[in-house]
Amino acid sequence: MRVVNHPILGDLSPARMVKIHVDGKEIYAREGEPIAAAIAAAGITIHRYTAKRDEPRGVFCGIGQCTDCVMVVNGVPNVRTCITSVAEGMTVETQHGAGRGER
Repeated sequence: MRVVNHPILGDLSPARMVKIHVDGKEIYAREGEPIAAAIAAAGITIHRYTAKRDEPRGVFCGIGQCTDCVMVVNGVPNVRTCITSVAEGMTVETQHGAGRGER
């Protein structure tokens, strides 16, 4: 779900829709929008699972200051999806623990 008519921000501007892959599933996203927004619009809310207790995490701060929204993007772990823009063909995966090179 996307907010297309916001009372303060106005109408959502047109954007090119691109295909990305999230955990093996193809979804369409607005080019340039944050990955977190794109996957939320597709109904995906879990971005990672914690290392110690395997607990699910998703967007918390939404401004790149915490690490709750990190995912593996194009093979790179610990990418903050709330501030990383969608690009056509990218691959996004739920992160488990600290990512590659876990301690």
